[in-house]
Amino acid sequence: MALIVHKYGGTSMGSIERIKNVARRVAKWRAAGHQIVVVPSAMSGETNRLIGLARELQEQPDPRELDMIAATGEQVSVGLLAMALKAIGVDARSYAGWQVPVRTDSSYTKARISSIDDQRIRADLDAGRVVIVAGFQGVDDAGNITTLGRGGSDTSAVAVAAALNAAECLIYTDVDGVYTTDPRVVPEARRLSVISFEEMLEMASLGSKVLQIRSVEFAGKYRVPTRVLSSLTDPLIALDEEMKSGTLITFEEDEKMESAVVSGIAFSRDEAKITVLAVPDKPGIAYSILGPVAAANIDVDMIVQNQSVAGTTDFSFTVHRNEFQKALDVLNGQVLPAVGGREVVADNKVCKVSIVGIGMRSHVGVASLMFKTLSEEGINIQMISTSEIKTSVIVDDKYMELAVRALHKAFGLDQAA
Repeated sequence: MALIVHKYGGTSMGSIERIKNVARRVAKWRAAGHQIVVVPSAMSGETNRLIGLARELQEQPDPRELDMIAATGEQVSVGLLAMALKAIGVDARSYAGWQVPVRTDSSYTKARISSIDDQRIRADLDAGRVVIVAGFQGVDDAGNITTLGRGGSDTSAVAVAAALNAAECLIYTDVDGVYTTDPRVVPEARRLSVISFEEMLEMASLGSKVLQIRSVEFAGKYRVPTRVLSSLTDPLIALDEEMKSGTLITFEEDEKMESAVVSGIAFSRDEAKITVLAVPDKPGIAYSILGPVAAANIDVDMIVQNQSVAGTTDFSFTVHRNEFQKALDVLNGQVLPAVGGREVVADNKVCKVSIVGIGMRSHVGVASLMFKTLSEEGINIQMISTSEIKTSVIVDDKYMELAVRALHKAFGLDQAA
């Protein structure tokens, strides 16, 4: 039998009855002879409640103390789940992140895992226990509690699976897998039975909310087979059926996967486009513009520099909509006075739409079909970015749903594989 890691999200842990269902599901896997480690999130809404309390005291809460507070949500979850398992006769033991320990750097609220000590976990597994490890949290070298950022329990689960060399990491959530696009936008969207790590990484980075991007990076780096599946099914569903459900994220690029030129359509509403007009076209101008932006800790996504005209050029890039005003302040306050340029123009009503697929490597004309489809719908493309397995465009956000539906149909994603 195998060592399996289960991860349960906040919805799955959202009430005592749902926690009992998680316990029944875990007990089923344990009864089949598997060694099980469980990584649960805080109960649904609990992290927001805790952060809200902190903000009643400080508008910008102290990051160290915020992590101390936020980490308690998962600590409650692991204790309750251990009790629920013991109540049905399954020996279980819970651990906070610092008890394992899960070692991280000291970047409060967005720490990164550096190592996991598997000694205590393995000792409990060898003793026949189910081990429950708090997700989303760890401890730095100075002994301070840290958290990994929103969705960090996904990363915790994959990291634990990597440390233990688990056969598979099962991410239980309130959806039953990864879809060709968001079914709320395109009702004809299909669940994918298999997707490659590369495709999933692109989907996560481009706006798909199924998995936190860092968890996919971890899974890819340490080659952890990861499955996304629903926790809302009957917890006593036949194990053979459950083991084949959801979407498997894997390295195996079989013939069926290669036949799909495009696997999915991703999109993000959280985009803003900024253009610095008529800056000098000279070596180092990109750094002169983006250096101060980076120093302000603002992430830049797509970048376009226009052809030089009369010694000047227009320089455009996109940022997350939440950092739109901050970026404008940096450009108007620091960049324009230093480098020159006519003015900064901006638009925070744009979105990014992307096609993703490993089949794009070996098929020509994929991008042109994307552009043709958008043209036929009267949708103007403002910016374009490409890689081996994805093409992204920036369009007016009022056209987002139309663009996604049209592309989904154009690439035959509504057809059964």
